[in-house]
Amino acid sequence: MRKFEKKARAEASSIPTSRLALEKQMLELRLRQKGISQSGIQTIARRKKTDPCPLSFAQERLWFLHQWEPESSWYNVPIVLRLCGQLEVSALEWSLATVVQRHEVLRTTFEERSGQLMQVIAERLSMPMPVIDLRGLAHGEHDQQVSQLVHAEAWCSFNLAHGLLLRARLLKLDAQEHMLLLTAHHIIMDGWSMGVLMREVTMLYQARINGQSPALPALPIQYADYALWQREFLQGQVLEEQLAYWKKQLADLSPLSLPTDHHRPAVKTDRGASQSRLLPEGVCDSLQALCRKHDVTLFMLLLAGFQVLLMRYSRQTDIAVGTPIANRSRAEVEGLIGFFVNTLVMRSDLSDDPTFLDLLSAAREVCLQAYLYQDVPFEKVVEAVEPERDLSRTPLFQVMLVLQNTPGGSDSVWDLAGVRATLQEREGTTSKFDLTL
Repeated sequence: MRKFEKKARAEASSIPTSRLALEKQMLELRLRQKGISQSGIQTIARRKKTDPCPLSFAQERLWFLHQWEPESSWYNVPIVLRLCGQLEVSALEWSLATVVQRHEVLRTTFEERSGQLMQVIAERLSMPMPVIDLRGLAHGEHDQQVSQLVHAEAWCSFNLAHGLLLRARLLKLDAQEHMLLLTAHHIIMDGWSMGVLMREVTMLYQARINGQSPALPALPIQYADYALWQREFLQGQVLEEQLAYWKKQLADLSPLSLPTDHHRPAVKTDRGASQSRLLPEGVCDSLQALCRKHDVTLFMLLLAGFQVLLMRYSRQTDIAVGTPIANRSRAEVEGLIGFFVNTLVMRSDLSDDPTFLDLLSAAREVCLQAYLYQDVPFEKVVEAVEPERDLSRTPLFQVMLVLQNTPGGSDSVWDLAGVRATLQEREGTTSKFDLTL
């Protein structure tokens, strides 16, 4: 693989600015090195009805975490949409029910059978969408009740063994305004999936209102097919090769110590807050121009800059930053709802007073190599590296960088046949890490 890494760096001298396109390019390079043409890639096959349905590695980890705190809402994924216009409630309810029927993962629960964790997929599940009429409330009571309902829905836990792991509730504010509350458990949905969900609901609702047949293409596979494939693929030499890279890359990693005005608690809590800022358009344009000039993606540039900032605050030169990656480099899974996202650790050496362009080049190399070994789940990397356990910190990294650039992930407004659906921002009161940018 060392020889291939050098070739990958040489062949990727002009990389696309899309992170997803870069992931695909790295996969193609790896296959070419092994003498496999793109047309010869073995696709993920549909499982037989008699095949077992194990959990994916990521699902398994969340299932075990859920057993520790079954009443926790820590891994809830809440979506709040304001709907403005003449809403046809029955058409919206039908659209949501159709998406649930289309994606098996939305009809899946999780059970332990004969000592084995299994996905249990229902043939059909009803998708109730209770409507709560708030039109009779005074203005002050109205806003307070909406806030309470949104909060209660987001924090209501799921039972992973029973019922739907996706909930819908509709608040009727007046004749032309509604709030749609959608909540899913992370074990069946990630950030990319939210874009898939909204895109399909929009298409289905528009077709229903216009009396047309939905134009959604058939899904090539289901999430359970991917989970079974992942279990078969990530073993033996493939798994050993990927783990060997991460064990070497993350060896002797020290935790990042940021200056704080309070002592670190003995056991990490989830208390936190959020701050948001808008970057001027000119700054964004300049960043993109710098990316093109130095053949890097926007993520690579932001990573380098963020690591410099962390170096100055911590006075450390060995900086590791966690980042989520879509993990959807195969075409079959691009249109699926499910829990695919993985976490990578980007470690850079900022010693010996390098220039920023040197650091940018190094960050580029770190990212390219990490993408080559992105298949192995983060929890297996932790097991292989065996960092010193510390209940006050997350393992391997304490700071995360997230670039929201998934298809549809930055969308905040959808047109449902004359009804404007706007994503509502929610104030964050928790934090999984010391700092997330």
